Amino acid sequence: MLDETILLETPPLYSAYGRIGEQVRVPITGSHARRVLHGALNIATGAVLLFITDAWDEETHQQFLRLVRAHWRGWHIVLFEDRGTPHTAHESRRVAAHLGIQIRWLPRATPELNAMDHLWRHVKRQGLANRATQTIDASADAACHYLLAMSSRERLRKAGVFSGHFWLTK
Repeated sequence: MLDETILLETPPLYSAYGRIGEQVRVPITGSHARRVLHGALNIATGAVLLFITDAWDEETHQQFLRLVRAHWRGWHIVLFEDRGTPHTAHESRRVAAHLGIQIRWLPRATPELNAMDHLWRHVKRQGLANRATQTIDASADAACHYLLAMSSRERLRKAGVFSGHFWLTK
């Protein structure tokens, strides 16, 4: 499974503690810094590969495809991807074919089918939310460390692979 998520400088605030009757202060820098976190999850082993970029475009996607191939060298790779423009671009499909990576397209508007999307949701809610951002790069690093600190089994559980309803179960 392959997917990207955008990390913003102001993370979501789900809850905060404050004194009764006082408004909780949330620091907002006014900056619109963002990072794109690319991720691929091996649903057989729970291994994950992560890549941080400033943008999500054809070039960064193709770079990530090359990293996937280098990381899982010798493996028969079938990637499930959404139909984002960088994924469906002619050159991206050509690079995937050249690298021996088979692409399977997920139906439109079905993030629930992408296990990596479930992991992103968990990371944003548990790993990044309710914390002031020191720098956008520190937040991107924190998201990666949060995911990498999980065991393979925990990643698969959070991604929904172990649920009785996962659509790719044998």
